[in-house]
Amino acid sequence: MKLDDDDFTLFGLPARFALDRAELDARWRALQGRVHPDRFSAEGAAAQRLAMQWAVRVNQAYQRLKDPLARAAYLCELRGTPIQAERNTAMPASFLAQQMHWREALDEAESRPDVQALERQVGAREAELLEEIAHALDEHQDAGAAAQRVRALMFVRRFRDDVAERLDNEEDT
Repeated sequence: MKLDDDDFTLFGLPARFALDRAELDARWRALQGRVHPDRFSAEGAAAQRLAMQWAVRVNQAYQRLKDPLARAAYLCELRGTPIQAERNTAMPASFLAQQMHWREALDEAESRPDVQALERQVGAREAELLEEIAHALDEHQDAGAAAQRVRALMFVRRFRDDVAERLDNEEDT
């Protein structure tokens, strides 16, 4: 194990989008057990600092791998196609029209069931994008196509967060 290993190598997993979450969790716990700073308390400050670096690195990798959006973006980057979401916001017109339609629907929603129906619709689109990303990365090794869908998923996820916030606010009133 090296600190600069990619996340998949660090966890001993294949570099694929599809992951078994239970296996990822088990490997994270095992790695944490090996590198936790408390295990090195008798070995001095230098060993504890190194253990802390390892613990941070393992946790960082775990957070990235357990989140499908972060994992997809990371795989695209590993395969030479960084997402560049800050600079590359170009999306197909049909996607932008769908986003506008959803925004209007959220603004016009008059009841909690209306917002919940929109949440289900957006959730279904998120699931479709995740399937498309898995297909592009794992079956076709097409990081370019996956990157485009990752950028779309970022928009969808952000909107879904807005819908969730609206539902939370309605709960409070």
